Amino acid sequence: MQFELKKRYWIPLVAILAIPITLYLALKLPVFGGHPSAEDRKRFATSNAFNVSKGTFENRRPELLQQMRENSFSIAVLIEWFSERDEAKPAGKLPEQVPDIAEFIKPAEQTKLIWLGHSTFLMNISGTIVLVDPVFSGYASPVSFTARRFQPSVLSLDELPDIDIVLISHDHYDHLDQHSIEYFADKQTLFISALGVSTHLKRWGITSDRIVEKDWWDSHSVHGIEFVAAPAQHFSGRDGINNDETLWASWIIISNQSRIYYSGDSGYDTHFNEVGERYGPFNLSIMENGQYDKSWPEVHMFPEQTLQAHLDVNAEFLMPVHWGMYELAFHTWYGPVETLARLAQEKGVKLVTPVFGQVVVLDNSPKTGYWWREVR
Repeated sequence: MQFELKKRYWIPLVAILAIPITLYLALKLPVFGGHPSAEDRKRFATSNAFNVSKGTFENRRPELLQQMRENSFSIAVLIEWFSERDEAKPAGKLPEQVPDIAEFIKPAEQTKLIWLGHSTFLMNISGTIVLVDPVFSGYASPVSFTARRFQPSVLSLDELPDIDIVLISHDHYDHLDQHSIEYFADKQTLFISALGVSTHLKRWGITSDRIVEKDWWDSHSVHGIEFVAAPAQHFSGRDGINNDETLWASWIIISNQSRIYYSGDSGYDTHFNEVGERYGPFNLSIMENGQYDKSWPEVHMFPEQTLQAHLDVNAEFLMPVHWGMYELAFHTWYGPVETLARLAQEKGVKLVTPVFGQVVVLDNSPKTGYWWREVR
C-alpha cells in the first residue's frame, strides 16, 4: 500500500518535472537562434535604444510593447485565430514570373528589384546584389505546421545569383529564417543587421568577420553603397520568452543610382518624418503593408499609415511588402494592397506592385499592375 501511494504521486511528479525540462531542451534548438553575451550587452549599452537595467532594447515609447502584448494575448484574439475567415488565403496559385537572372545581375544605369514575396526581395545596385530579409523555407515559424507560405518562392536558394550582401531588418521568423541563413555559411556573403542579430547568424554558421551590426543612425558603406540603420517601432525575439534582446531597424540604402528606404516592420511613429528630414527625398519607399490588426497597431501599420509613412519619408514611388504570402493576421490576403491602392489613387501616390519574381527597373516609370484584382 505504501509503494502504491508513492507510485501514485511519483508519476504526476515526473510529469510535472518533465514540462520545464522539455521546454528548456526545446529552447536550445538551433531554430531559436542565440542570445547576446554579457560582453554583447556591454557593447549595446552605448545605444540610446538599449535599457541597461532591463538588458533589452526598447522603442521611443517603451510602454507600447506592454500595451501591445496585453491586447494581443486575450481570449477574443485567441478565438479569432481559430476561426474560419473568408479569403484569408488565395483560392489558387498567385501569378509569378520566373526572372532572367543572367539579365538581372548585369550592371545597369538604374537599380533593379525582384520581390520574392512578403518582405524578401533582391536588388541589383550598380552590379552589387543585395538580398533583404531572406525567407525561403515553407513556413515562417519554428514549426512546419503554422504560418505556411501560400506557395513556394519563385526562386529557390540554389537559383539565386551570387549574393554580395544580405540585409536583415530584425529577427522574427518571417524576416530571418535559419535554413536560408545556413545556405550562406560556406559563401563570402556579407551580412548587415541591427545590433544583436549576429548572435543568431553565428549560431547558424556565419563567421564574425562577415557580419556588420549597426545601431540606429549608424551607417556602413561597401561597394559604393551606404546602408544606414534607422529606427522602427517594433520588437524582437524568437522563443516567446527572451524578448527584445536584439534590435529591430528600418534601412536607408544610398548609392549613386538611387535612394531607397525600407521600413522593416514598424508601427507608425515620428521616425518616418525624421528619416525624410535627414535623408529624403527617396526614389522608392518599400513599406510594410499587411498583417495589421486593431489588437497590435503599435507594431504594424494600417494602409492609411503606410501611405502617410511614405509621404513622411518623401519618396517618389511606394512599393508595399509584408503581404501576399502568409496568413499572419485577420484581414483577407489581398485586403492590404487593395486598400492601399485606393488610398494611393486618391492622393496621387505612384504605387509599384510587381508579381512575385517580376524584375522592376527603378526608372522614371516602373511598370507594374493591379494583378490581385484579376485573381480574387
